[in-house]
Amino acid sequence: MTGLPSEIAIASRNPGKIREIRQICADWPVRWVVAGEDPRDWPDVEETGETYLDNALLKAREVSRALGMPCVADDSGIEVDALGGAPGPRSARFAGDDATDEENLQLLIDSIREEEDRSARYVCVAAAAWPGGREIHAEASCEGTLVTRRKGSGGFGYDPVFVPLEGDGRTMAELGPEEKDAISHRGRAFRALRASLEVLKS
Repeated sequence: MTGLPSEIAIASRNPGKIREIRQICADWPVRWVVAGEDPRDWPDVEETGETYLDNALLKAREVSRALGMPCVADDSGIEVDALGGAPGPRSARFAGDDATDEENLQLLIDSIREEEDRSARYVCVAAAAWPGGREIHAEASCEGTLVTRRKGSGGFGYDPVFVPLEGDGRTMAELGPEEKDAISHRGRAFRALRASLEVLKS
């Protein structure tokens, strides 16, 4: 038997992220358990870690412990070279702790508008945790450049201004779900996580 559990919780309350994880992992032979569809009391986990890995493991551990089942989580962000790698792990809070996606996106556009170097990358760490304490993780990235005019209505977060290098000039928000998942940081991280899960013994 492989190490792929029959049921896995997704430690997130972000609808866009949950949708993408389910799309990326649509061929996993598991039943996904998510907040909003599950009657149990899910913990609200604060992302207090300094790194993507810290935050991914915090979420996976807490939800796994609370529900008593295997759990996956990810933490991701955008790293902009002209901003010294910021906002990085603070991407969801770039414009403040209670910032909306729109506020974060507008601040990023304003921050790079006068910059000549608009190189950036998306980074994702996907982690899995079990109630007994076992943990694994995988990291991946997607290189790209930023534009200051939003394009596309798909995706979420910074997708309307991120143009992946492995593409035809469209932003992430202009790509279809399958196109995006094939090259995205999240798609790569979760495919790598599955490979690690499948070599574990149940």
